[in-house]
Amino acid sequence: MKPNKIQVKSGNLILTFPGDAEKTIPLQYLRDECPCAGCKGETILLRTFRPSGPKIITPDTYKIAGISPVGDYAVQISWKDGHTTGIYSWDYIQTLLDGQDGSKPQEYDKLI
Repeated sequence: MKPNKIQVKSGNLILTFPGDAEKTIPLQYLRDECPCAGCKGETILLRTFRPSGPKIITPDTYKIAGISPVGDYAVQISWKDGHTTGIYSWDYIQTLLDGQDGSKPQEYDKLI
């Protein structure tokens, strides 16, 4: 479900859905679960590519520079450290909202 309003406040992304229901995702969890190939890897034609090396954490890693709509199905989040390739679909954001119990990492298919 697409939210009516998105705000960044006190280290959280606050989403307001129809009926004024508010949901919150910590920015650190949102960034750590970035779905882009550079963060999570990808498989193309049975060949798996893993992200290169560990992420370098800077003071701007968990700060949002901007949020842009991608069609009617997602948003692209630009982070202040220059990372801009994460496209978060509304379905994926709902998965994060449902799975943020203790900010545990999401389960992904094993990279071969």
